[in-house]
Amino acid sequence: MTRRLLALLSTAAVLAALAGCGEKEEPATGSGGRPPEPFRVLLDYFPNADHAGLFAADGRGDYREAGLDVTLQAPPDPSAPLRLLEAGRADVAISYTPEVLLARDRGADLVVVGALVQVPLTSVMALPASGVRSVADLAGKRVGTAGIPYQSAYLRTILEDAGVDPGSVRETNVGFGLTPAMLSRRVDATLGSFWNYEGVDLRRRGRDPVILRMERLGIPTYAELVFVVRRESLDQLGASRVRRFLQAAARGHAALRESPASGVDPLLEANPDLDRGLQTAVVEQTVPVFFPADDERPFGFIEPDDWDAYVLWMVDQGLLEERPERGAGMTNEFLPGEGLQEGVQELQR
Repeated sequence: MTRRLLALLSTAAVLAALAGCGEKEEPATGSGGRPPEPFRVLLDYFPNADHAGLFAADGRGDYREAGLDVTLQAPPDPSAPLRLLEAGRADVAISYTPEVLLARDRGADLVVVGALVQVPLTSVMALPASGVRSVADLAGKRVGTAGIPYQSAYLRTILEDAGVDPGSVRETNVGFGLTPAMLSRRVDATLGSFWNYEGVDLRRRGRDPVILRMERLGIPTYAELVFVVRRESLDQLGASRVRRFLQAAARGHAALRESPASGVDPLLEANPDLDRGLQTAVVEQTVPVFFPADDERPFGFIEPDDWDAYVLWMVDQGLLEERPERGAGMTNEFLPGEGLQEGVQELQR
């Protein structure tokens, strides 16, 4: 944590200002005639149903009501969001939990401030003709991945947990062409496709995929998509912006839960190439995992014990060079209803 942030958070003035907000509602600086503050959000990929709640908040005016002029921007390529965030080209980036942990292990001073999707979307997927119905059926088969080291670690852990010799399974790097590799029978199964997106798409095309969820196969559960900021940006003003953004995003997702169209309509305006039927079906499948399983927790909440268990798994797999302290790299402090002191303790790590 920067000395500047520690000093700011430790002063009575800042504590009083935040306490005056009831720790539940950050006042919108756009009120009183002041224009909304620019706030750039870098998506993890092209705009799609995973971002529908963010677009719902935009379409409903929730960001402007929070005093923010939010831009939801697609990255130039999927590997760019964290790099551009580090360079100060965005206020928040949407990324993947393992990618954030790897970046932090390399020295990037990034902090996860909430979860967009609470559980793994990554899955093991196969078509009926492959004969794969369970992990045990992967013995002697070819499994396609995107060639990402932690996907290889997922596969190894899954096989070992099921008592399958990893040496009996041939991992094939198919890049991001996971579905085409299955359809062409280049591979018998894939690890990397999202159950809520590719799975829904294949079902709508009558292919009846077999889908095995990661968190049920021996992989510690983790949030697939998370909100990430630079630690140095969390001064008093930056913290206020992040808090207001997350509050507005929570309202957008609450609206999405009530009506998928509230997010699909503005999403299609942003990306007209999308198919409305597919996006609506994906939103309907994904809505439950946009929210914590515990209804008492706010939108975006990350369970610290789950975070630590997944970090330990990455360490055990040799994916991280150093084992971080408990809770390092994440905080729930900026979520609606979350108190200041817990966040101070977490950010001090």
